[in-house]
Amino acid sequence: MTTKTYTLEFGGYWLQSAISGMPSGSGIYGVYACTHDVYQNRVLLQRLLYIGEAADIRGRIANHDKWSEWQRQLRIGEVLCLNAALIAGQSDRQRAEAAVIFKHKPPCNTEYRNSFPFDTTTVATGGCNALLEPFFTTLCTENQNAALFARRW
Repeated sequence: MTTKTYTLEFGGYWLQSAISGMPSGSGIYGVYACTHDVYQNRVLLQRLLYIGEAADIRGRIANHDKWSEWQRQLRIGEVLCLNAALIAGQSDRQRAEAAVIFKHKPPCNTEYRNSFPFDTTTVATGGCNALLEPFFTTLCTENQNAALFARRW
């Protein structure tokens, strides 16, 4: 593998009731706990709960098996909202997803929270990217983990 850079332009925030408006294309998505101001039709993001990737974002979200886990993370007055950034290619989606998870460590993700098995990856986020770092670089941890393991034995 080689060093890669990804630009993720997140478009909009969708409440759970409006996920049919999410893009059906290939990309990564974020799930957030937020409060919704019905009168101003605005959301205020509270916490990033989960990052995922899919060839069909809308289809994946609609049929995701983690809805109940996400709901359990909500506090009184909060609702779920989501955002998405389009990115083509399964290997690029997975690598970008892994970098965002490793950097932000959302509580509902397990894979990639504590390790990053890809070569150096830089991510720039834009658009509706609240609670995400606008620019970061993630380094491979596999050699570090192997070295730590070897030193223990």
